[in-house]
Amino acid sequence: MAGTLYLVATPIGNLEDMTHRAVRVLGEVDVIACEDTRHTKKLLNHYGITTKTISYHEHNERERAAELLERLKSGRDIAVVSDAGTPAISDPGFRLTRIAIDNGVAVVPVPGANALTTALIASGLPTDEFFFGGFLPARSGARRARLAELRSTPATLIFYEGPHRIAATLKDAHEILGEREAVVARELTKLHEEFARGRLSELATRFSSAENARGEMVLMIDRTVIPSGISEAELVQTITALVAKFEEDGLDHRAALKKAARELGLSRDEAYRRLVAERGNE
Repeated sequence: MAGTLYLVATPIGNLEDMTHRAVRVLGEVDVIACEDTRHTKKLLNHYGITTKTISYHEHNERERAAELLERLKSGRDIAVVSDAGTPAISDPGFRLTRIAIDNGVAVVPVPGANALTTALIASGLPTDEFFFGGFLPARSGARRARLAELRSTPATLIFYEGPHRIAATLKDAHEILGEREAVVARELTKLHEEFARGRLSELATRFSSAENARGEMVLMIDRTVIPSGISEAELVQTITALVAKFEEDGLDHRAALKKAARELGLSRDEAYRRLVAERGNE
């Protein structure tokens, strides 16, 4: 009888974010496949877990996946973890999951910390629809081409980025996507956790300093382009004035808001979000 493949999420910074279930599963499986055995050993030692570990990373994923599959088929239970967060999300895990499913092996997710959702829910940007693009290409030309492909995506854009490229990425995003509200979340769940909020142009300037560009980051970009030459406060005032005008013309509030948003090149939900945010700041 085949074993079970467990995909186990681990903390992205704060060790208290380890779930009771994750601790139990890691202690019960036959082996833990991890990106960096030395890194994972620190986590296991913290929780008194003595399960054997084996390396499973981007450089040996193809060969190791075949080996791990044979162990699963022989009845062994295996857990996959990444260095931080949820495996298979911009980390190894997909290949083994795919071949396990193809071979009739049970795959069980053990949910927990994840950087993209952790960042998004506290960003203040729309969460109703979002697009996760992983890491953008390292080369500027390819990165700009990818951003151009996503320019019309009607969702909050989310990317992972490193400190050495964040300034260039923000500059490219501003030039390709236009001026938009954005958030850079860094050092999530750690002592120096920070959410830097502002327009793309402002954040590009802020993170051009190496002093500010530290730690792994999540970049989130609003779906809506801000009309040129207008501040956020002025945009909200314009929305408010247009809504009032259209209501005087006989439209109900919902229809007036929709018409005002359309005139400004915004979605109705985006116009509503900006009005609510402004009221919350009063």
